[in-house]
Amino acid sequence: MKQHEKTLKDDPRYRIANREALIGVVLVIINFILWYGFAYGFGSKPVDEYSYVFGLPAWFFYSCILGTVIVLTLVVFAVVFLFKEVPFDEEDEQ
Repeated sequence: MKQHEKTLKDDPRYRIANREALIGVVLVIINFILWYGFAYGFGSKPVDEYSYVFGLPAWFFYSCILGTVIVLTLVVFAVVFLFKEVPFDEEDEQ
């Protein structure tokens, strides 16, 4: 097969990009589940029954502060251990 006849499916960079995009989508879903679960789990009580962490309502602290720290840690883990360096230039197959 000649160089100009290669299809996009033949390029391994697309397989890597699809895998990394799927990892990104999973991270977004995890972020949403954490945020929603903490915000509506702790925040569904009447206001006079709220508990507080560092002066913030527990639902806000866990969903927005702790959830952000957890997701950032997961993102760093994904970038360091799961993502690959991919060159953008065409490789010659000679």
